Amino acid sequence: MSSFTSPLIVSPLLDGKSWRLYKSFTYRIGSRYSKRKIAVPSGFITDFASIPKFIFWLLPWWSKFSKAPVLHDWLYREKQITEGRMFRAITRKQADDIFYEAMLLSFRMHGIMGKFIARIEYWSVRIWGWLAWER
Repeated sequence: MSSFTSPLIVSPLLDGKSWRLYKSFTYRIGSRYSKRKIAVPSGFITDFASIPKFIFWLLPWWSKFSKAPVLHDWLYREKQITEGRMFRAITRKQADDIFYEAMLLSFRMHGIMGKFIARIEYWSVRIWGWLAWER
């Protein structure tokens, strides 16, 4: 199973939409000991999940405020992962698949509802994510 390495420590910014990451974290892709990883540095600014308002009211609060959306924002910005000591470019599909994997890990305590929410968010980024990817 994939793994995160530390708790999520963030603080809101004055704009009321963005958050600053105060402690870096690493996500290992696929398994706890994988050499494929993503390191999100402290200082990174995220808006968590950029979910359209008409969808957000359907989703529980815990689906927005987890490490998975922060990880996804980082992947969309950097468009790469680390393999051993090398950086490897990734596609938008790969970024979205990693996001889905991370959501399943983050939402695992929510059972079938967590899997359902992860699926909704995954398909939302697959359909609309190209807008952010191109920026």
